[in-house]
Order: sequence, then structure tokens, then C-alpha cells
Amino acid sequence: MRVVLSTYGSRGDVQPLAGLAVQLRERGAEVRVCAPPDEEFAQRLAAVGVEVVPVGASVRSLVRGALPAPEELPRRAAVMVERFHAAVAAVAEPGGAVLATGVFPAVAGAQAAAEAVGARFVYAALQPTMLPSPHHPPIEFPLAPYRPGLTGNRELWADNIRTMNALFRDAVNDHRASIGLPTVDNVRDHVFTERPWLATDELLGPWPRPVDREVVQTGAWLLADERPLPADLSAFLDAGEPPVYAGFGSMPLHGAPDAARVLVEAARRQGRRVVLARGWAELAPVDGADDCFTVDEVNQQALFPKVAAVVHHGGAGTTTAAALAGTPQVVVPQIVDQPYWAARVAALGIGAAHDGPVPTLDSLSAALRRALTPEVGARAAAVAGRIRTDGAAVAARLLLG
Repeated sequence: MRVVLSTYGSRGDVQPLAGLAVQLRERGAEVRVCAPPDEEFAQRLAAVGVEVVPVGASVRSLVRGALPAPEELPRRAAVMVERFHAAVAAVAEPGGAVLATGVFPAVAGAQAAAEAVGARFVYAALQPTMLPSPHHPPIEFPLAPYRPGLTGNRELWADNIRTMNALFRDAVNDHRASIGLPTVDNVRDHVFTERPWLATDELLGPWPRPVDREVVQTGAWLLADERPLPADLSAFLDAGEPPVYAGFGSMPLHGAPDAARVLVEAARRQGRRVVLARGWAELAPVDGADDCFTVDEVNQQALFPKVAAVVHHGGAGTTTAAALAGTPQVVVPQIVDQPYWAARVAALGIGAAHDGPVPTLDSLSAALRRALTPEVGARAAAVAGRIRTDGAAVAARLLLG
């Protein structure tokens, strides 16, 4: 059976599919992954033996550039729907399966391909806030804010249908009509389907009930990482007390140009050394002091248990990796679902949520001081033992069952 996994997004959207692909292949499935053409994504997938179908433009180049003008969005959405339909349709097979996540137009294109080919389609969310629920509001689009006067979550989700239709319905329906598929009135609910999947841990990212639709929560899709830490990093770790890890992954941090200095100095205020992850923000040492070590791509599963705290942007993958390590976290949320993960870290008592996306030396120092207390450390260690690691295996069994 051939399974096509499709996404367009940052590393946090691609790596879970790598974890799922490994589990699918172990069960005899033939797997293809349609994903952005960024070299680091291709390398990570190739390392686990997964064939990649590159689609669209580099995500890194997009997020580092200027935001598109509002009038550009419909054209970009239409192009993405068409590109993902073509890519998925070229490798999907009748009777097979297509699972899609990531940005909405890419999911809609993958779904149209599955319908046209005759493959089973599954939409999977990588965070609860993507799915309609009376327990949380929808993510607010910067170019399509909530209408004034709407306060309840049900009202906001009902209005979200109008927003999604305004942003994406023409692009989706024009493409569907061009390939002979029926058009849809409610584009959001059609693409999300009546039974979406949620790939989060039940403790870290719960799906509160009651709700208005069935959601299949599989657990987070983790990819085991056996890579050793670089020898020079291991030597740095062994040379003193556990340092603070600080990095923002795929976030360019346009609004925080002084982030590296703030991160390093906040750790120093707590008497800690720093492992600084360069990432898409291109964080770099602020001076030549030997208490700071800079890394590029690194095995977080091996590193996080060896550090005193993890300061990060609040991506689902980094949040889960730090929680599994039993290491306290400081989340400085930037966009989309990251404020949700910051709130979950604070609610579980396994770290601190920074107020807002731009840390100052005082604000980050205060958050880091809270995270480094013995109480938070003990709670983080206790929660680590309660997080499931079989989510990708659960999803693979469901997809092939």
C-alpha cells in the first residue's frame, strides 16, 4: 500500500511526518513525503530513508522575506493548491492513503488529489488550536482579525468559517472545478473533514471534551534520533555545570534583533553558561567569552537532558522534546500555536511562559529564574514519565488498518 504524507510548513511540520513515515515503512507501506524543498528537510528525511517529493518554494526564504501584500494572498493560495494537487496526484494511488497537514491551501490541494485519484484522505492537526472547539478560540489571522463583538469560542469558530471562505474558497473551488470535482460551500470543514486527527500528547496538548465533532488523538509523532553530540559540544557540557540551551528553531525573530545578547546575558544573570542554537534567527555569540557555545543542527533528544533549562519559541516539537527530557522550559512564543504551548508549559508547572514575543533582559531573566527553581525542576521530571512516545506507531496502525 502506498501512503503519501504531505505538508508545507517549517521543521515542526516536516519532522513529525518523518517519524510517521518510519513507522509506516516498518509495517510494509510504501511512503512518499511531499514537503518544501529546503535542504535541511530533505536531509532529515533522507537520513531515515524516506523519499521526498519537493513542492513549492523554500520556507526558509519565505519567512525571512517581507510579508506579502494582502492582495497577493489569493494568488499565492491558488498556486499552492495547484502545486500540491499536482505533486500528490503524481505519487498517490487508488486505494492508497493521503495524509496532509501544514498550511491550509497545501492541505486543500492534497485533499483534491486524494479525491481525484481515489485514495483515502486524512487531515491531521499538529496542535489542538487548529481544530474547532468550544474550549479554545481559532487562531486569528493578522490580515483577517476577529469581528468586533464576538466573544464566545463557538461564535468565533462560526465566524472563522466566513474568514476561511473569504481567504481560500475561491482558490480551492476554482481548482476543484478545473479538475472535475464538485465545489464546496464551507471550505474549512470540508478540508478538515468530519473526523480529523490530532497528533499531540494527551497530557501536553489535550483535546478537552465535550466537543462538536469526533477527533482522533494519536499522540505526538516522534522521530527517534540516534545521532551523537559533537565532540566539542560534549566537552563544553562536561566542563562545568549544566548550561541553558537557547534557540528559536525556524523563527527568524524579525522583531527581536538583539535576541542573542538578551539570551546570553539572561543566562549569565543566573550563573549559567549557554548553548546557543543558531537557527533561522542566525543567533551568534555576543562576545568571545568561553561560557557560550554555538550549535547548528543538533540532536535535541541527546542534548536536552544535559542542560539546566530550554529557552525556545514554543514549537510543538521543541516543547515535546524538552518535556520528554524532564528539563524546565522558558517559552517565548512568536506566532500561531506557540502561545498555546507557552500556556500549557506554565499550566503544567514545567516551566515559564514569557509574556510576549520580544524578550528584554529583565523579562527573560525573571522567566528563567522561575524555570530554574527546584519546584519546577521536580515537576518537569515527574511529567516526563507520563508522556507517551508511541503516537507515530498508533497513527501508522490506524492509517493502514
